Amino acid sequence: MTRAWRITTVTDAARARIAVARLAAACGVPTVERTRLATAVGGQLRQCLTKGGTWLLTLETTGADAGPGELHVVVVPAPDGAAEERTPWTAGVPCPAPGRVSDPCPVPDEPAALSEGLLGADEDTSVVLDELAEQEGLVAFHREELHQTNQGVLALHAELDAAGRAQREAFAAERRARTEAENARRRLTFLADASAELTASLNHDEILRRLPELLVPRYADGVDVWLFDHEDGRPLPADHPGAAVQAARTGRPQYAADHPGGLPGVEDRPPSALAPDRPLLCVPLLTPRRAPLGVLTLSPQGERWDPDDAVMLIELARRAGIALDNARRFEHNRDIAETLQRALLTELPSTPGVGLAARYLPATRGLNIGGDWYDAFQQRDGSLVTVIGDVTGHGLHAAVMMSQLRTALRAYAVDGDSPGRLLTRLHGYLRQLQPDLFATAVIARFHPDDQTLTWAAAGHPPPVLRLPDGEVRTLDAKPGAMLGIPLSQDIADHTERLTPGSTLALYTDGLVERRSQGIDPGIERLGAALASFDRAELDTDLEDAADRVLHPLLSDSERDDDVCLLLCHLRG
Repeated sequence: MTRAWRITTVTDAARARIAVARLAAACGVPTVERTRLATAVGGQLRQCLTKGGTWLLTLETTGADAGPGELHVVVVPAPDGAAEERTPWTAGVPCPAPGRVSDPCPVPDEPAALSEGLLGADEDTSVVLDELAEQEGLVAFHREELHQTNQGVLALHAELDAAGRAQREAFAAERRARTEAENARRRLTFLADASAELTASLNHDEILRRLPELLVPRYADGVDVWLFDHEDGRPLPADHPGAAVQAARTGRPQYAADHPGGLPGVEDRPPSALAPDRPLLCVPLLTPRRAPLGVLTLSPQGERWDPDDAVMLIELARRAGIALDNARRFEHNRDIAETLQRALLTELPSTPGVGLAARYLPATRGLNIGGDWYDAFQQRDGSLVTVIGDVTGHGLHAAVMMSQLRTALRAYAVDGDSPGRLLTRLHGYLRQLQPDLFATAVIARFHPDDQTLTWAAAGHPPPVLRLPDGEVRTLDAKPGAMLGIPLSQDIADHTERLTPGSTLALYTDGLVERRSQGIDPGIERLGAALASFDRAELDTDLEDAADRVLHPLLSDSERDDDVCLLLCHLRG
C-alpha cells in the first residue's frame, strides 16, 4: 500500500505526520518505534518548510498479509516544486502486521480533527515517557550496582597493589640478603685465600711483595707498607701521613679524609697533608703480642670505603702482621742455626797423600738447616777418618744434636775402632740418650800404609768412587739401618782397594734428591760430574772441582734441604 502527501504548509506537514503515526499504529509498530519514526518525520518536515517549496512525502508498506513487513517513509521535493535539492530522505521501521491495514488512514482537513490527531500523539509520548522513567529506574539501579562493583574493584585493586608491593619488597629484601650473603662469602673466600698465600711463605720480602698484589686493584687503588727498622720498635714520623703515624703509636686503625668514614673500629682524622685529595685507611701491622711491626696504608678505588670491606681489610692486616712476625722469627732462627752450623763444621786437616775439599750450603727454602755435617780427623795410628751425616729434624735442635753426634763420634774414634764399629756405638748412643732422634751417616777411613779404604754406612746415600781412569762406581754394599731406630744392629765394615788418583765423594741427600725424581737420578748425575774431570784437575785443584760438582746438580732448582759434599782424593 502506498500513499503520498504534498507538503507546502505547516498544516500539510501536520496532516502528514498524523498519517504516519496512525499508519504505524495500524501496522502494529510498537509505541517507542512509532514515536521515534513520527519524531524523525516531524523533524525532517520542519527542515523542508524552512527551505521552502513543495515537498512530497510517500508512505509505503511492504510484506505479505500473514507475515511481518516494513513501513517506509520517503520525503523528496515535488517534481514541480521550486526546491533545488533532489536527494530523498528515507526512514523505515519494522511492520509486524502490514496486512491488517485496509484503509490508508485518512486525516480530516478540519482544524479540530488536526488538533485531536496531534494531541493523540501525546499518548504515545506518555507511553514513551513511562518507559523512559522505568528505564531510568533500571539505569539508576544498575548505576548503583556499578558503583558498588567499582568500589569492590577499587578495594580489590588496592589489596592487589598492596600485595604486589609487599611481594616486591620481599623480593627486594631477598635479593639484598642474597647479595649481602654473596658479598660476605666473596670476602671470606678472599680473606682465606689471601691469608693462605701470606702464611705459606716464611720469606719476609716475599710477603711484602704479595700483599699489594693481592689487594690492588680488587679492594684498593693503592697500597703502601711502612715497616719499622728500629730495634726498639718505635716508629719515627719521617715523611709518612699523620694518620699512619697515629696508627703506629696507638695500634688502632685510622681513616684520614675530608669526610667521616663511619667505619667500624676506625678513628676518623683530618685529610693527610701528603695526600689531601685521597682518603687513606691506615691499619697497624701488629704481632700477636700487640707489638707494632709497621703500618699498612690503603687508598680506596672510589671516594669511600665499604664498611664490610674495611672490616675484612683490617682482619687481613692483622693476619699479615702475624705472617711478617713469623717470617722475621723464622729468619732470625735460621740465621742462628746457620751460624751455629758453620761454627761447628770442621776445618779440614792437612794429610799427606790425601787431598780433602768440603762444601756446606744451607737450604734456600724453609727452616731446613742444621742437620747436615761433615768431619775429618786422624786416629792414633795415622789413619784418616772422614765422616758425613744427616740428623733428622731442622733448626737449632738439629744443629745442637749434630754437634753432640760429632763430639761423640770423635770420642769413640780415639779407641781406634773401625767405621762399622763407630756407627754401631753411635746407634747405641742415640737409642739410650735421644730415643726420638734419628740420623744417617757414612764413615770412610784411609789407612796410610796399604792404601785400603774401609767404609760403613747407616741409612745414608752410598759413597761414589771415581777411579783414576774415569770409571765411576757406587759403593752400595749392604748398609746398616738408620741410627737411633728401636732395633739392635751391628753395622758391618766394607773395604775397597784404592790406587793413586782415585776420588771418593761423600754427600748428603740434599745434593742428589729431588721430590719429582727421587734419589737415583741424582746419584747418576753426581757420578757423571765426577767422570767429567781429568785426573790432573783433581790432583792440582780439588777445591775448584768441588765447586764444579755442585753447580750442575744444584743450578736447576732451589735447595729444600742442606747440602754437604766431601771429596777425598788419593794422590800419587
